[in-house]
This record gives sequence, structure tokens and C-alpha cells, in this order.
Amino acid sequence: MQFFDSPFNDNDTIQAGFFLLAEPLLDDPNFDRTVILICQHSQEGAFGLVVNRPTEINVSEATDLLEIENNLFVGGPVEQNTMHFLHTISEIEESLIITDDIFWGGDFDSLQKLALKRKITKQNCRFFVGYSGWSELQLEEELKNNTWIISKINPKIIFQHKPEELWAAILKEMGGKYKVYSNYPTDPRLN
Repeated sequence: MQFFDSPFNDNDTIQAGFFLLAEPLLDDPNFDRTVILICQHSQEGAFGLVVNRPTEINVSEATDLLEIENNLFVGGPVEQNTMHFLHTISEIEESLIITDDIFWGGDFDSLQKLALKRKITKQNCRFFVGYSGWSELQLEEELKNNTWIISKINPKIIFQHKPEELWAAILKEMGGKYKVYSNYPTDPRLN
């Protein structure tokens, strides 16, 4: 029995730049109250990054190739030996455009040069280990089963809120019944 419904229907197409928010009753510790930014979606599957799971480790501690104090985030349970980054810096060459003002990855030398100039900040760049991935039609099946709530609000919100507040902030921004969902207790038995 599903208590929460998603605005997804069979005619919708998930696109890069959309958020997936874990529905409040999702019973999976990998995705409890997560916000995933979809970076790529095609017939072969989908790729996204969990944008609200910071670690206590900063980038400089994880790699000696970058002098950046930004915290690393857990992007998802898949291939946690990989590092990805989202940013708002159009000067980083070879970045993939997610939306007009959000980019994914890019040329590492460009990133290093900006880091040396102290132009990489928490307000313009997030780094992730691992990612969230779905095989062909897997995400669509999860959407039909109301596992995720889709949001199309501007992805720049990830740089405007504390990670622990992001899930609720996006639901509030969506308004209506989603604003009510934002206050749903983590454990309803304790309510």
C-alpha cells in the first residue's frame, strides 16, 4: 500500500536536471530521505547523484591532486571508487550541461587551475564518491511503484540549502500536498 503518490505518469519523461526525492516511507537505508539529481537519462538507463549526503571527509583528504576543502558527498551506492562533481562554473572546459546553470564534470586540469586560484567553493561546486544508477526501464518501474517523487525545480537549490535541509526544502518549494510531506516524521511510530 502506497501512502504517497508521485506526479509521474506513463507519458512523462525523466530528464537531466530533474530531482528524485525519496518518498517518506522508502525503506532503503541507501536512499532514506535522499535527493538525487538526474545527470543523464536515456533508453539504456539513468545516472544520478545523491546531493544531500555529505561525509566528514573533504576533497583534499581523499585525493592529493586537488587542494579543495569542500566535503565529499556520497553520490550513491554504485562504484564508490569513482569521483564526480557538479558545479555552476561555466569556465570548466568539457563540462556536460545539465541545465543552463548546472554542469557535471569537466576537464580536470581546468578544475585544478581554478582550485589553485581558490575559485572552487561550497557555493559553486560539490564532489561525490559513487553514484546512483538504474538499468533500462528500472527507474520507470520504481516511479510507477511510487518510490520517488519527481521535482522539476531549479537544481541550483542544492547550493542554497544545507544538505540535511534539502529534502524538506524542495518539497516545501513544490507546495500543495508536497509541503505536507516535508513535515512527515522520520519514524511515524514516534509521532
